[in-house]
Amino acid sequence: MEIRTLRYFLAAAREENMTRASEYLHVTQPTLSKQIQSLEDELGKKLFIRHSFRIELTEEGILLRKRAEDLVSMADKIIGEFTALDDVTGGDVYFGLAESYQIRYLAREIRRFKEIYPGLRYHISSGDTEQVTEKLDKGVLDFAVLAEEPDAAKYHSLCFPEADIWGLVMPSDHPLAQKETVCADDLAGLPLFCSEQGWKKDISQWCGEKMNELHLEGSFRLSYNASLFVREGLGFLLTFARLIDTGPDSGLTFRPLAPKLEAKMYLIWRKYQVFTPIAERLLAELRDRFA
Repeated sequence: MEIRTLRYFLAAAREENMTRASEYLHVTQPTLSKQIQSLEDELGKKLFIRHSFRIELTEEGILLRKRAEDLVSMADKIIGEFTALDDVTGGDVYFGLAESYQIRYLAREIRRFKEIYPGLRYHISSGDTEQVTEKLDKGVLDFAVLAEEPDAAKYHSLCFPEADIWGLVMPSDHPLAQKETVCADDLAGLPLFCSEQGWKKDISQWCGEKMNELHLEGSFRLSYNASLFVREGLGFLLTFARLIDTGPDSGLTFRPLAPKLEAKMYLIWRKYQVFTPIAERLLAELRDRFA
C-alpha cells in the first residue's frame, strides 16, 4: 500500500466524484480509477458505492479514511522533519490542543518566537485528551495540551501558569444566575451539557455521592457548540470560565462551582522524542517562559 495511493483515495473520498478528484490530483480519470481498484483488490473490500454522478464511502471506506488521514499526515511530517534538519531557523511544529482560556499563553509565546524565527510554521488541531494523545503517540503531533495530569511514564510535561475554573453557563434570566456560585444541589435534576471527559473525571470527583442526582442531557467536545443549545433553552453547560461569551449582550451568565473546582493545563510531549531544531528551540523558550 503506497502513500500516493492513499492520497488518491482521500481525494476521491473528499470530492465524492472521480472526475473532480482526478482534476484535483492532475491525473486522468482512468488512472485514478485504476489506483482505487488496486487498493480495493489489495484490501479485499469495496471502498466506494458507485452512483450515477457521485461516489459514496462504504463502511470499510470510512474506516480506511481515518487511518489514511493519519498515515498521510505522518508521512508529510516525516518529510518535513528531514527537510528541516539542516534548517535551524524554520520548519513545522504540530500541536493538538484542548479547549482552555490558557491557550493564550501558548499563542503569546508562539507569536514572540515567530518574531525571532519567522520561518516557523505551526499547525494546530483541537480535541479532547483521547484525540490528541492518540495523534501524539502516533507521531502525527509534536506537542499536546491536556486538561488533566499526564502519564509521567509516557510523557514529559510543562504546567501552564494558571488553572481553569469550572462553572455553569446558563440563560441570564434563570434564577440560578442570581447566585454568586453554584453547588451540586443546584444542579440536581437540570439537563446538563458537558464534555464526556470532564463529566467522568472532574465533575464526578467534585460531586461525589451526589453524582447520581445529576443528569447529562448531552456531551459535547466543543463548549461553543454546547452554548448554542443553552441559548435555545435546552439545558445548562458545565465548562471552564472564559470559553463562552457571557457579556452583557450575550444573554448568558457564568457562575463558578462551589466548592471551587479547578483544572490544570499541561503541555506534553513523548519521552525520548527527537525534535527538529526549530521544535527544540521553541520548547526551550516555553520552558523558560512557563517556569
